[in-house]
Amino acid sequence: MKLSQYGYDYSADMLAQYPMDNRDESRLMVVNRKTGEIQHRIFKDIIEYFDEKDLFLFNDTKVFPARLHGNKEKTGAEIEIFLLRELNRELRLWDVLVDPARKIRIGNKLYFGEDDMMGAEVIDNTTSRGRTLRFLFDGSYEEFKEALYRLGETPLPRWVREKVEPEDAERYQTIFASAEGAVAAPTAGMHFSKHLLKRMEIKGIDAAFITLHAGLGNFRFVDVEDLSKHKMDSEQYIVSEKAAEQVNRAKREGHKVVAIGTTVMRTIETVVSTGGMIKASEGWTNKFIFCPYDFTVADAMVSNFHQPLSTQLMMVAAFGGYDNIMNAYKVAKEEGYRFGTYGDAMLIL
Repeated sequence: MKLSQYGYDYSADMLAQYPMDNRDESRLMVVNRKTGEIQHRIFKDIIEYFDEKDLFLFNDTKVFPARLHGNKEKTGAEIEIFLLRELNRELRLWDVLVDPARKIRIGNKLYFGEDDMMGAEVIDNTTSRGRTLRFLFDGSYEEFKEALYRLGETPLPRWVREKVEPEDAERYQTIFASAEGAVAAPTAGMHFSKHLLKRMEIKGIDAAFITLHAGLGNFRFVDVEDLSKHKMDSEQYIVSEKAAEQVNRAKREGHKVVAIGTTVMRTIETVVSTGGMIKASEGWTNKFIFCPYDFTVADAMVSNFHQPLSTQLMMVAAFGGYDNIMNAYKVAKEEGYRFGTYGDAMLIL
């Protein structure tokens, strides 16, 4: 498969800028990967397709307020910092992206907040991901982290909406988010409401949680026609003993395992062993899934509608079948489905 095969007729008005009032009332397109048949439902209808002891596997990563606005020392030039990950807790070193990057040099100092309440010094500008900052702050680590997060804003992707609004802090997050560390939300999981999870529980559908801290690399567009030459950025994952046992028990007993989103699918395909079972582990994955690919764990998958040429679309097409998924996207556009982070969902059976 080539990059150009994942393009489709896309326009900005297809993109949802705001979420639905109720999480579980987005539209749901149901695609049968064996027949290509398409059904149009509401997301809360999803449990009608599953039975007792089937297992929904979620990503419980939690997005933190990763975008900071500051000023450069002396010139006062406005600088935007995007926190990627903490490198050293004691030294308060962070891996960051800087915009505009061309104005930043080693030794430059940056200041954030009213009265320059926090400063930072650029100590490295040669990393593959951007810059390394050392934050300058007098106080405990807990006080520093609290101040850092108070200064930050929800890292809603710019292509969704330029202006971040207060409600994004809650809505650009799943209701079960608990493991802090992501700079991008696992959007398929954002359709689940407390009411829907309760209905799942009543029906006997099980839930399990893994963690993959989605980074900006998850949303980086591919720029090579030969997909085998594309390199994914590494992202940290955690699969607990409990989650592994839940997945493996469902597989052994013949129940369905449903991957809620591309982050879940990438994680379980990273830790799968022989026989389609998964093993508990922690680490980093740069697994890139595209056609053709043999999936060994999940029986079904939930995903949002992704942008053309994106790695998420490539994974969805690998799972659902290239022709099925590209046709489904064509139908979604004709039927007025909402695309992107705050958009509608697809269930692939």
